[in-house]
Amino acid sequence: MTDVLSGLAPLLRVRPELQDVCRFGGAWSSPHDAEKRGWAYFHIVTRGRCALDRPGRGPMILETGDVLLLPHGDAHILRAREPGQRPAPPVAVDYSNAIRVKASVGVEADTELICGRLHFDGVPENLVIAALPEIIVLATRLPGGGAERLDRFALLMGSIRDELDGNRAGAAAIAADLASALLVMMLRDHLEAAPPPNGLLALLAQRPTAQAVLAMLTDPARDWTLDELADRAAASRATLVRAFRKAAEIAPLAFLTEIRLGLARQRLMSGSASIGEIADEVGYQSEAALSRAFLRRFGIRPGSLKPSTPAQGQAALAADDPAGAETP
Repeated sequence: MTDVLSGLAPLLRVRPELQDVCRFGGAWSSPHDAEKRGWAYFHIVTRGRCALDRPGRGPMILETGDVLLLPHGDAHILRAREPGQRPAPPVAVDYSNAIRVKASVGVEADTELICGRLHFDGVPENLVIAALPEIIVLATRLPGGGAERLDRFALLMGSIRDELDGNRAGAAAIAADLASALLVMMLRDHLEAAPPPNGLLALLAQRPTAQAVLAMLTDPARDWTLDELADRAAASRATLVRAFRKAAEIAPLAFLTEIRLGLARQRLMSGSASIGEIADEVGYQSEAALSRAFLRRFGIRPGSLKPSTPAQGQAALAADDPAGAETP
């Protein structure tokens, strides 16, 4: 798993944005609207405990040392564990350089949080990040190295905050590298604790399929053959095919098609490149070849996803995301 995540790291580049240091008491509540595509929320409980509410789900209790990641930027509310009958106390807002500091007024703070966002940079985010669950929580307080884990995460987040707050030369680049490390650490702990179901993460969880997937993600435009992918995976062709079908119910070259079409769909939605340029970027010999493959996979032509037709594009994005690597 460590080798796999090391290979994934370049595809998980993130730009951190530390938003708030919160010191709350009483019947406090802090709502967060849904973020745009490509943004994730994170919260670290540095003291006390609180509850997480999400639409259509019961509350989740977070305690000191918990690190919460919402990979898809879903709407949520953080609040006092016990809502209480009294109105929420007013919140005073101050700033410490670039970081906003929020504090309950008139009551003693019993909960402290570091809150922020991560923006996923790079084209492959829809394939890797979309395969993640809606929520990841690392309970660093648990036995088995919990204190050490908390120290590592606290040190990492503190370093990100210090770099952004200090505004020194190279701070943005250093903070981005630290945030990327934080994300990879969270993914490592999550995958070790919860083996993934079928799909992209299942392919990344075992070495033979992971090496082949990483090769495809790194160079999707290459005219990969099954022999070349098997060589990357240090496995026979038959072994690689069986491993792909067992993990994700899809053949290796069919998965390559999923990657290419997923990248093409994202480029169409987020950029100004022509369909012909995108076809060349993702490994199709012509605009017509991409258009035919796109129609077979999604039921629409690539032009329907251009920014000039956002409603059609959003509908198609919601309809069937290839990130889970389902059989076409």
